[in-house]
This record gives sequence, C-alpha cells and structure tokens, in this order.
Amino acid sequence: MNARGPGVAAPLSGSRPSSTENAKSRSWSRHNHAAKADILDSGRFSASSPAGGPGKQTRCLHSSKLTVPRPVPPPIPIVPDPESFLRIIGRNLSQYSDKFPTWEALFTLTSPELKEIGVEPARSRRYLLQWLRRYREGKFGPGGDFQHVQDGKAILSVLHDLKTDKKKVVNVPAGGDAPGANKISGPYATPIGNGKSQVTVTEGMWEFRQGQKVDGGERRKAEVRFKRRVAERKAAREEQGH
Repeated sequence: MNARGPGVAAPLSGSRPSSTENAKSRSWSRHNHAAKADILDSGRFSASSPAGGPGKQTRCLHSSKLTVPRPVPPPIPIVPDPESFLRIIGRNLSQYSDKFPTWEALFTLTSPELKEIGVEPARSRRYLLQWLRRYREGKFGPGGDFQHVQDGKAILSVLHDLKTDKKKVVNVPAGGDAPGANKISGPYATPIGNGKSQVTVTEGMWEFRQGQKVDGGERRKAEVRFKRRVAERKAAREEQGH
C-alpha cells in the first residue's frame, strides 16, 4: 500500500532532487557558512556599547613588534657607554658613536631609525641589532664577566685555592692582588709582572670575523679561475712570440 495516500507516487530510489530542493539546500548552506563565519569572527572582535547608544564592534589588531618596548639592559663595566660598545663589537661601527647620545638610544632605535641616522650598509645594521639582542640575553664576549675595569683596562691575577689545590684566573681591582703567582696568557692578556696580566679593551674584541672571499667567492670562482687561465695562456703565447 502507498503510505503517501491515493494519487501520490512514492519517489523512486536514486531519483535526483528537484530544482526547488536544490535552491533550498544552497540557501541553507550559505546561511550555515555565514553563521560559522560570525562565530569565528567573534574571537577577533570585541563588542562595546556606550550607555544609551547602539552596539559597536572593534577589531583587535595584532600589535606590531616594532611598537613593543624592548628592555634596556644596564651597562657592564667593560662597556659602560655606547662608544665602548660599538668599539668592542667591531665592523667599524665606532664611527657612528656620535649618533647614540645615551645608552637608552642605542638599545631603543629600530632598523628603519638606524637607517635614518646613517648607519649603512644594511649588513652593518643587522650586525648591530644582532649584538644588541645578544647583549639583552646576557651573551657577552671576552671580559663580559669582569667586575673591575678602569679606563678600559682590567687586571687579572691567579687565585690559588689551598683547600682544593686549584687555581683560577680572577679579575681584581687596580692595585689589588690574589693568592697565587703564575703567568697568565691568553687573547688580549698582556703580562705586567708579579704574576698579573692586563686586558685592554680594543677595537673588534667581540667581533664576529667575516670570511674572506677566495677567487671571487663560491658563485664567481669558476669564472674568475677561467679568466685567469686564459690570461696566463695569452701571456705565455706572447712570450713565445706567437
């Protein structure tokens, strides 16, 4: 028996939906998609309604990294001012020491601002920013742990622990001394007698040395060597009178 009543034919299995049903399906799909979009957007918008006024939606944009204030670490004895910092990291950045009147100015300028004040080329700005980041993280070069530095000079002495019978090099104030007497040797350390050495802050003491290009570098090595061989063969032929 036909459950739909007399005169109403049951739909055949596998029959296609009518155009009316397709339109309803598309309308429901668009409505459902819009509802999902509203739910997703609700996480990026905050609603605010002033007293007596209509509701208002404001989008919460991501804050730029350039606008976030970065911490300004305190200076350490071996680099007490911007001039000494630029001098010790090398790459001829000490020529820009007059561009940074204060320690805060050195650590707060951004890359576009460094370009405006004339720090060129771009690789010099990247190198400076790299060292500023390392300094904030407490990653110093030789002498970064010195506590007694006067006029860019630090005195080193040998401390002999009689209990453990171990010796270590320590930084002592000018005129100070530590138990133990042995010669100290190492980079930037100059013996001054009485088992002491002196470390003087020099240009490029913390510098990351750049490699030197051989035969024009990797990209131009084959071309440079080919032209050199051509020039050598030409010179050899000229000597032979050809």
